[in-house]
Amino acid sequence: MADAKVIPFDDDHRSRGGGAQRPSRRRGAGTRRPGGGQPAAVGEVQPLPGVASVQDDDPVTGEDERPQEQTAGRDGGGLERRVASGLAFLRRRLTGDYEVDDFGYDEELTDQVLMSLLRPLYEKYFRVEVKGVENIPSEGGALIVANHSGTVPVDGLMMQVAVHDHHPADRHLRLLAADLVFVLPVVNELARKLGHTLACAEDAERLLAQGELVGVMPEGFKGIGKPFGERYKLQRFGRGGFVSTALRQGVPIIPCSIVGAEEIYPMIGNAKTLARLLGFPYFPLTPTFPWLGPLGAVPLPTKWTIQFGEPIPTDGYPLEAAEDPMLMFNLTDQVREQIQHTLYKLLVQRRSVFF
Repeated sequence: MADAKVIPFDDDHRSRGGGAQRPSRRRGAGTRRPGGGQPAAVGEVQPLPGVASVQDDDPVTGEDERPQEQTAGRDGGGLERRVASGLAFLRRRLTGDYEVDDFGYDEELTDQVLMSLLRPLYEKYFRVEVKGVENIPSEGGALIVANHSGTVPVDGLMMQVAVHDHHPADRHLRLLAADLVFVLPVVNELARKLGHTLACAEDAERLLAQGELVGVMPEGFKGIGKPFGERYKLQRFGRGGFVSTALRQGVPIIPCSIVGAEEIYPMIGNAKTLARLLGFPYFPLTPTFPWLGPLGAVPLPTKWTIQFGEPIPTDGYPLEAAEDPMLMFNLTDQVREQIQHTLYKLLVQRRSVFF
């Protein structure tokens, strides 16, 4: 496909101006005869009694009207650019003049549409606070490892927005997702467009080799499907496959701790029979779902904190280290302990679940 220049919707926030400006309308006093104070007989405008003449250098008229008209011009130009940008975006989507990578990632759609849909949930509803984003490298591959919770995997999406919106190098996070994500209609397509891919070593290594940021949540369904009574207690991190992947590519591992997701759907029960019938790993029962129907599916507006920890380097190990089970166990345990310690620290610091 032909390359197309992407013009963001919000260009006017970065570069205001460009609209045509009308000349300021200025009022002047009538002409006067040279050397005399009497008004001219013809074509003069005489001031009303008690009202001072308005001169060209009047500080009110000369400086008040111009900024208003200039601002109007700038606003009009910004609106025109937004409309033109939107129309150009629609044209590219309709004609197929856009690019996706081998995994189905659509960067333009993600930046201009999908992130805009997730951002209100991130900023207004969960009010996410981000810490330690400077620990994510500005370039090159890196593996972000986070805890997983919340009954519904919203935490991965919020972590993706955090990296996208707060990293100074405007990096994108590519998440590794479970098989179930890619068999669900609609969800499958959206996940691919957002840059998610199957949680397998081959895909992860390929992305890391391309210098991408890759996110993984090793707890899997054990993390998001655990009972509310076990909140913020990390489950087993599998067999350490993510460590082996990082070692093969020599990329740093960045622990990430997410507080707030555990309480959005407090899971007080699990309808296992119904889960087996539907092919789900669990079927959550919460204080509101399924008792309140669709209304019960609305998450609670908890206050979130996402903290990225200090990177754990892996480039100092030899190539055969990726096959050393003891080293993989030690590094996996180190990452898990760092995430767990940070979770406890953040829980102590927060004032309330909702504030």
